[in-house]
Amino acid sequence: MKAIVVGAGVIGSSVAYRLAQAGAEVTVVEERRIGGGTSSVTYAWVNACEKLTSHAYYKLNFAGRQAHEDILSEFPGADWYHRPGVLQWQNAEAEAGARDGTDPLVKLKQLIDWGYPAQLLSLEEVRELEPEIDPDVIGNAPVIHYPRDGWLDPVPYAGALVAAAQERHGAHYVNAKVSGLIVNGGRCDGVEIEGGDPIHADVVVNCSGRWSNDVANRREHQVPLAPTVGLVAYTPPAGVTLRSALRTPLLNMRPDGGGRFLLRSNELDRLVAADAASLPSHPQAQELLARAKTTIPALRAIEVEAVRIAIRPIPRDTLSAVGPVPGLDNYYVAVTHSGVTLGAFLGEAIADELVRGRTRSELAEFRPARFFN
Repeated sequence: MKAIVVGAGVIGSSVAYRLAQAGAEVTVVEERRIGGGTSSVTYAWVNACEKLTSHAYYKLNFAGRQAHEDILSEFPGADWYHRPGVLQWQNAEAEAGARDGTDPLVKLKQLIDWGYPAQLLSLEEVRELEPEIDPDVIGNAPVIHYPRDGWLDPVPYAGALVAAAQERHGAHYVNAKVSGLIVNGGRCDGVEIEGGDPIHADVVVNCSGRWSNDVANRREHQVPLAPTVGLVAYTPPAGVTLRSALRTPLLNMRPDGGGRFLLRSNELDRLVAADAASLPSHPQAQELLARAKTTIPALRAIEVEAVRIAIRPIPRDTLSAVGPVPGLDNYYVAVTHSGVTLGAFLGEAIADELVRGRTRSELAEFRPARFFN
């Protein structure tokens, strides 16, 4: 089987690696750089604890979390997955396709009933774990600790998987823009390359995220999206000892290597224009910094070092869309907001479906077909 994977972010790199490992002849086509799309502008929390809208959605994300643990055995020495734990207190906003209930104790009970590693911490326990958090920002709010949660470094992950697909399994990498699908008689035969020769294949897997409908350039083959704007701010090295990731009413923040911290907020994202300049002086970046200093007073002397802005690829109903697109044979799409959490699992699942002929029941409720009825 010849397969084209469009996009080399967390999902595309995972799919390419697993397809090639399963015996497909894989060509990865990426317009920018590996991991250079939305994968490089993300909080990158690998979790299922906010995916409580349905048990199926929770299980899908839990499988993604487990797949990230499992894949490490294939990459000895990999250091892209950090799991020091996550602290969350209400009312921290949930991500797309998720729910963060107003009663944290109800949420905690549901997580424990569903087998998720989570526990309630007292303020004293939080201070023992992370003494640099100002206790006043927590007050008397219940704090949930996810001791085995953490985050992914998406770009090193994607780079390692694309390299492994090439070096171990003979995959090809093409740095080019896909300008459309090659469609003949209701069948996808490959992709058109802007300024280059078309590439033909037995199946095309569209993992290009927010650009997925630019690849599927006919409306009848497009998954409807409701994308949102996201801004991420980075501090310079700060010499602060915070190890855990934080999900708080003020902001989400976590270590980002070399003593830096990554800052973001769903609330502030609503105030960010998609075409805004990614400058440290951006008003929302400065507000993130102010909130970070309130949360961690030891950061009071630092400034914003860098800002990135991206468009998040979210299907119209906020849930993942993974599978064949009705009316176009040999065309498969994987677009979801939870790409970091789900990427490693989707690689496995898509290889099972396309190469091994095994339908994955975990994806049953998340097929693109729901948009085409």
